[in-house]
Amino acid sequence: MLPELGVILADLFFPIFEYFAPHVPGEFFPNFFNGEIKALQRSLLGSLMVTIIAGFLGSFLLVRNLAMIGDGLAHVAFGGVIVGIILGASTPLWYAMICSIIASISIYELQSREILTGDASIAIFMTGMLAFGLVILKLSGRAITTDIHSYLFGSQLLIDSANLNLISYMSLVSLFVLFNLRHALLAITIDPLSARVQGLPVRGIGLMFSIIIAIVVVSMVKVVGALLVTALLVTPAATAQLIGRSFKSCIFWAQVFGFLSVLIGLYISSEHGTGAGSSIALTAATIFVIIGLLSVVSKITNPGKNEN
Repeated sequence: MLPELGVILADLFFPIFEYFAPHVPGEFFPNFFNGEIKALQRSLLGSLMVTIIAGFLGSFLLVRNLAMIGDGLAHVAFGGVIVGIILGASTPLWYAMICSIIASISIYELQSREILTGDASIAIFMTGMLAFGLVILKLSGRAITTDIHSYLFGSQLLIDSANLNLISYMSLVSLFVLFNLRHALLAITIDPLSARVQGLPVRGIGLMFSIIIAIVVVSMVKVVGALLVTALLVTPAATAQLIGRSFKSCIFWAQVFGFLSVLIGLYISSEHGTGAGSSIALTAATIFVIIGLLSVVSKITNPGKNEN
């Protein structure tokens, strides 16, 4: 039996959170740090883990022109969650992960075999699985409860120990695989033919990357919700590309903007009663607009510097 990784990480990071608690602004927001409500500490830890891997993966997705696959798989994951809830699963995210992995591999195969374009296959799986989930939800006689609603729009407050363990393992495995495949992924993205000539297993790497995308998306569903996954997966990475001078710097800035989006979004939602997922998404979009405007102003005021 696997050790409870979420519990191990909680024991490691909760004391660090509590150290920062006295310096955290707000009336309710410090509860995410001070340990008085353990569920809030779990939610903060889960959100930060998801943000790290989202910034890393999002940078690769933008390079490979796969920005919308996260949104598509998030809808597939929601359909899987509904299946799990109807079947009485204690952790419906397992069903979401299975459905998302199958869909992600299918999308890759359809695209690589030139049966369908990537956009078309994403759209088919996205709408089909979401519709399937809603239909079986209706046939089962159930309504959209608070639990189901949380998977649509995110709810950190409902990240229990089981979900934290699952998110921890998914994040750790995804980060490990992406880190070890980073050079190969860039190689097959820039020149797939040359990568094949060099002996790289292009199809195998593509399939592994598809599986990792599915795993990361599922881990994000509980944090920002199926409808808002793109906000945390793509927006910080897109913002990073506005100022990054290299791929490594883009990954670094994606992490920075991702953390800012999560922390500011959680602050807004906790202090003003807005939804956590929507607040994080709005914060990420606002940061993108601000950085985008500053980049435009910089190019206008320093044209010679930007040309060089």
